[in-house]
Amino acid sequence: MSTRLEFIEPSQIRIIPSGATKHEALDILVDALCKNPAIQSKELFTRAVHEREAIQTTGLGNGVAVPHVRIEEVTSPTVALGIAPDGLDFQALDNRPVYVIVLFATPRDSGKTYLGLLAKVMVTLREEKTFAALASCRSVKEVTTLLGLD
Repeated sequence: MSTRLEFIEPSQIRIIPSGATKHEALDILVDALCKNPAIQSKELFTRAVHEREAIQTTGLGNGVAVPHVRIEEVTSPTVALGIAPDGLDFQALDNRPVYVIVLFATPRDSGKTYLGLLAKVMVTLREEKTFAALASCRSVKEVTTLLGLD
């Protein structure tokens, strides 16, 4: 299946276990991204992600959450993808479970780049068949095969 998500590194994809909380899911994705050299400080990045989420939920609705931070401690844009096949309470705007979480880490001055990547994600996730297939994946291998990343 051809998608617009070729910029997601397979090593930054995680399956969120059943019963995980919103904060546990964020920590799983933060850990995945912190292995990327673009993240210069795990401590500052983790704090920024949780502080941003405390301001307002990034659970957009329709099963999707898009947590994001733009901070100086990120040297180049990078993205983690989390799949929660059993759904996750992310305090989404529509009060429904989230199945796909896309965590964006971008440098402070990369607004245009962030918006371009976000647009690619949202166009892909609006395709009902793609979203349903992605949301039901139970292994990273299934995700990478679906997205054509392997």
